[in-house]
Amino acid sequence: MTELDSGQVVRARLDFSYDGTAFSGWAAQPGLRTVQETLEAALRQVVRMADGRGLDEQHARVTVAGRTDAGVHARGQVAHVDIPLDAWRRLPGRADRSETDALRARLTGVLPADVVVREVSLAAPGFDARFSATERRYAYRLCDDRRLRDPLSRYHVVWHDKPLDVDALNAASASLIGLRDFAPFCKAREGATTIRDLKEFSWARPTDGPDAGLVVATVRADAFCHSMVRGLVGAVLAVGEGRRDLEWLAHIAAGTER
Repeated sequence: MTELDSGQVVRARLDFSYDGTAFSGWAAQPGLRTVQETLEAALRQVVRMADGRGLDEQHARVTVAGRTDAGVHARGQVAHVDIPLDAWRRLPGRADRSETDALRARLTGVLPADVVVREVSLAAPGFDARFSATERRYAYRLCDDRRLRDPLSRYHVVWHDKPLDVDALNAASASLIGLRDFAPFCKAREGATTIRDLKEFSWARPTDGPDAGLVVATVRADAFCHSMVRGLVGAVLAVGEGRRDLEWLAHIAAGTER
């Protein structure tokens, strides 16, 4: 690590996962349980300054690679937090371990079971969890066969009542790939752009493994707008179940409003 003076901060990278079932999404919201609020509260609790005070809200603020909506889970989420140098050096306490190992262990001790910080590392020079990310990837799982409905996975798999044609889903999805305005598939945010580069939108029905028999969408983009993945999936499902055709989808995609 580069030598730092007492006025500087250390940028730590957090690699973590969470089950979004009981969260109202990533972003902190008054009166609601969110992943951001939960993680920042844990940081304020375990990182201490020389006078014993925990981090204030500014220094515990976490920047994430991509904000997720309510009920969305994450296996490979990335964030960073800037910790004052004095507090960083105090993390190991009397234990013979690195600051990064100490922070991971301390967070593990206070976080709820639905958030797991798998690794803490020193961020590379210039690293920013949001702006250094080159793409984000989502998987969307549906079960269109009543015989395969599993109550143990009900928070991770959508139960769909009508049979789906994977070829039709792929034809519909392929028509949306590329750099374009995805306003028809997003919830608008004032001042935020809805232009995105959709790199992959494909469907498959695996024949083995934990997803056997399910219909699984893979969606990759440089970034996503609010509710964009759900909007895209919902639109192409209408084609995949035979209610709509590609002409209808093209008309929707050419619009300017959700």
